[in-house]
Amino acid sequence: MTGVPASAAGGSGATPVPRGGKLGTAAVNQASLWNIANILTMVRLLLVPGFVMLLLHDGGYDPVWRSFAWAAFAVAMITDLFDGHLARAYNLVTDFGKIADPIADKAIMGAALICLSSLGDLPWWITGVILFRELGITLMRFWVIRHAVIPASRGGKVKTLAQGAAIGMYVLVLTGPLATMRFWVMMAAVVLTVVTGLDYVRQAVVLRRQGLAAERYAAMEAVTAAADPGAGPGAASTEAGGEPVQPVSRSRGAAEAER
Repeated sequence: MTGVPASAAGGSGATPVPRGGKLGTAAVNQASLWNIANILTMVRLLLVPGFVMLLLHDGGYDPVWRSFAWAAFAVAMITDLFDGHLARAYNLVTDFGKIADPIADKAIMGAALICLSSLGDLPWWITGVILFRELGITLMRFWVIRHAVIPASRGGKVKTLAQGAAIGMYVLVLTGPLATMRFWVMMAAVVLTVVTGLDYVRQAVVLRRQGLAAERYAAMEAVTAAADPGAGPGAASTEAGGEPVQPVSRSRGAAEAER
């Protein structure tokens, strides 16, 4: 769960995105709100209250109802994979998808963690670490979104899979070796959560610095052009006594939400 929201990774209509291609403003504007990626995201949002009711039914300790809750959680995880694939394969970008996709991801994960901790199945410190990381990275993405997109890393995707597998194992009523295994899977997910979170912080700081540098360069160019219409690009920095400063290009690539 993740980077740019999954449903924000495409553009418009049913034309596949060329490998290595970039999406333009026109493609973003043409995407319909009622596309398949957004519908899957909405399904995932609707599954959250159903999942909670199933998990907590009859006190939260009925193996049958918890199996139903696991099925709902699994469907939510699968829809997350599919809307990301569809959004990357086709141009399906909407403002709704950019906002709703990360909310849906965090909602199902957060609901599962809080419910499991309230039932005493999962230590609260694990829930706190994961939720703090997820909320912090989401806010950080909005902090730098004006300058660039923080791409989802391979580690972030592995972290999402580990979290989903661990939470799914805790939702089920497991005993014996499987109960021991789920603890170590959760520990691996926690480690990945912390490590990838620190990496995203590093990326956010670097991208914000590059974005601010690009804005300062553009402002200098605008002032120089206004004062001397005949001045060429880079004149502002050269007149200041230094080497011409090259503008920092903004990342326009789209990627899945790290989950």
